[in-house]
Amino acid sequence: MLQTYVDALIKLRWFAIAATLVIVASLASGGRFLAFTNDYQVFFGKTNPQLAAFEELQETYTKNDNVLIMVEPADGVVFNRTTLQAVLDLTELAWLTPYSSRVDSITNFQYSYAEEDDLIVEDLIENVQELDSGTLQEIREIALAQPLLVDRLISPTAHVTGVNITFQLPNIDPAKEPVEIDNHLKTIFTEIEGKYPDVKLYKTGVVVMNKAFPDAVLKDMTTLIPAAFAVILFGFLLFTRNIWGTLGSLTVMVMSIMAAMGTAGWMGITLTPPSASAPTLILTLAVADCVHFLVTFFQEMQRGSNKITAIKESVRLNFNPIFLTSLTTAIGFLSMNFSDSPPFHDLGTITAIGVIYAFFLSVFFLPALMAVLPVRVNEKPAGRSTSMDALADFVIRQRKTLLLFIGAMMIALIAMIPKNELNDVFVNYFDTSIPFRTDTDHISKHLTGMYFVDYSLDSKDASGINKPDYIAQMELFEHWLEAQAEVKHVNALSETYRRLNKNMHADDDGYYRIPDQRDLAAQYLLMYEMSLPYGLDLNNQINVDKSASRISVTLETLSTKQVVAFEKRVAQWMQENTPALQTVGSSPTIMFSHIAKRNIVSMLAGTTIALVLISLILIVSLRSIKFGILSLIPNLVPAGMAFGVWALFVGEVGLAVSVVAAMTLGIVVDDTIHFLSKYLRARRERGMNAENAIRYAFNTVGVALFITTVILTAGFMIIAQSNFSLNSDMGLLTAITICIALLVDFLFLPTLLLAIDGEDSPSDTSIPAPSGA
Repeated sequence: MLQTYVDALIKLRWFAIAATLVIVASLASGGRFLAFTNDYQVFFGKTNPQLAAFEELQETYTKNDNVLIMVEPADGVVFNRTTLQAVLDLTELAWLTPYSSRVDSITNFQYSYAEEDDLIVEDLIENVQELDSGTLQEIREIALAQPLLVDRLISPTAHVTGVNITFQLPNIDPAKEPVEIDNHLKTIFTEIEGKYPDVKLYKTGVVVMNKAFPDAVLKDMTTLIPAAFAVILFGFLLFTRNIWGTLGSLTVMVMSIMAAMGTAGWMGITLTPPSASAPTLILTLAVADCVHFLVTFFQEMQRGSNKITAIKESVRLNFNPIFLTSLTTAIGFLSMNFSDSPPFHDLGTITAIGVIYAFFLSVFFLPALMAVLPVRVNEKPAGRSTSMDALADFVIRQRKTLLLFIGAMMIALIAMIPKNELNDVFVNYFDTSIPFRTDTDHISKHLTGMYFVDYSLDSKDASGINKPDYIAQMELFEHWLEAQAEVKHVNALSETYRRLNKNMHADDDGYYRIPDQRDLAAQYLLMYEMSLPYGLDLNNQINVDKSASRISVTLETLSTKQVVAFEKRVAQWMQENTPALQTVGSSPTIMFSHIAKRNIVSMLAGTTIALVLISLILIVSLRSIKFGILSLIPNLVPAGMAFGVWALFVGEVGLAVSVVAAMTLGIVVDDTIHFLSKYLRARRERGMNAENAIRYAFNTVGVALFITTVILTAGFMIIAQSNFSLNSDMGLLTAITICIALLVDFLFLPTLLLAIDGEDSPSDTSIPAPSGA
């Protein structure tokens, strides 16, 4: 049947080429529907409990999508007329930013004080140019005495200050809204820094982070994909030394990517930084299929076969192995759909589609293309691959030593896996080439953190936030939070109550405490709310029926391990001290801190299913339960050893590397399939003993396995250069896994075969050069 297919393909080669071009063009046309997402929430599935808690909190209070702009004067003095005028101008311009709903700064801070029997609430700073040095010093002292400002909008040393813009994004066009905001902010930055040359502006916040995601995608796609093409094509040309084979492979790679990305567009998939690495993955994996077909094709021509005969023989020998490797690779990537993070679903799906397209192109389009191209290969005398036969002889000669040594290395490295700790710093997903990262680091160092956790304290009673016992418990929680080392700022309604109580007692410091009567607390709060200007109300802290209030905690830049530890400490403290207000923290910080662990748990199921399916496929394809089970060792061990190496040199695993085991399972099995299929063909069809069958396998497929490993490693090492750590970590660990897989398949698998399958056959070192498989 396969022979009939090959004969028909060669006969209808021009039709095959034309049909392929039409089909690929149709699929690729879906690329016009591809779009990038700017929403960090795409990393969390709909059933994610941390996302659900965060969405519930945002429905209760105003959203806290924000941009924090830090103002840094060159002289390190905020409270002078020039810097304060810059802050005042920046505050006014910030109100004009698209979708802005609130702007907070030291200039419009609602400072309250008593004037006889009246409560005065007004902007802290107005008419800057009229302020003398004495007044400036007085304002500085007032600002630095405000807990709601220090470490949030003013540094304790008053050398930098901030302007925080809160947005209510309509999410009508989520891809464009952050871009609109960013473009407007660029205009503001240009105007302020141009007018005040001694002032430098920096920005961070949720909206800035959202914009950083497509920036990272665009940078990767414009640098890594061309680099991958260049490196892989150079490597392919270097190894094959055939320009037509290289051009044919290039065509297959390009069409595989175009068809897969176009299909993603037809499916309505939105690109994220992880899924945007799919083209590089497809490029890398597609070339492996081409290598196996072309290496055999060239070998046959070198032995004297004409081009058509060589094509037919190469398809006959490689169709089943390429089909099996493509199928198992696709299964490995499809198992990523078990991930708790949807972008990895898309990455797995797009790559699996690309792998399947690459298979069809490699066994349908590429043979037809080679048949019409003027391919020339110099004939070589019949003989063996010197390097591969030398390696085979070494492995056979040192079988016991290698079996013990590699086995011990496996055990030692796999034993290191528990030393890996679940840990991430989600701000560090972006490297320092992305402005969001550098600005965030600078702001965190000088002003405040980007990490925050919100707690909704429910009194379970309408207007219950005015109850003295509720306020007292809130205050107790506030003070405990402020005492924690990782906390930079706490914004709690209890501070407002203390300040108002003091104001209503003629600003007597002795009354800087919470009101002791519910009706007084309610009156104070009502008077204060009525005095607040539009846009600066308390809806960001109080729900509609005043039954609950929000405490916002700003944290230093922490690892996920530290955030989870903080979260547990808060829960324990609340259970012991304020059980009536027991609640959970909600924020992107909390969400990102749990995603890696959730992802690992969910991927265990995906990896298990992929392993079972791949094992069944191998048992059926190899027609042997024994060899199917034996193949599990070289298929599973490389990922385990790679995680052991990771433990030695990195020691931390996060969201990205949690999918590597499943992803690489389908890749590393390729080497095992090709080696075992050639070994069993030699044993069954040629009647060779185990040693000669191993020599045969090395001789026929060893070079191809080496080339594909080098090319795959190069491709994933290019991904490891990504400016987005989820991609770079995944690329690096995958490259390590692939290298280890070749080591295992070349040095351990043959010794295992000799130990299990070699006792019935005497050694015979003479083996004729193969003319087929």
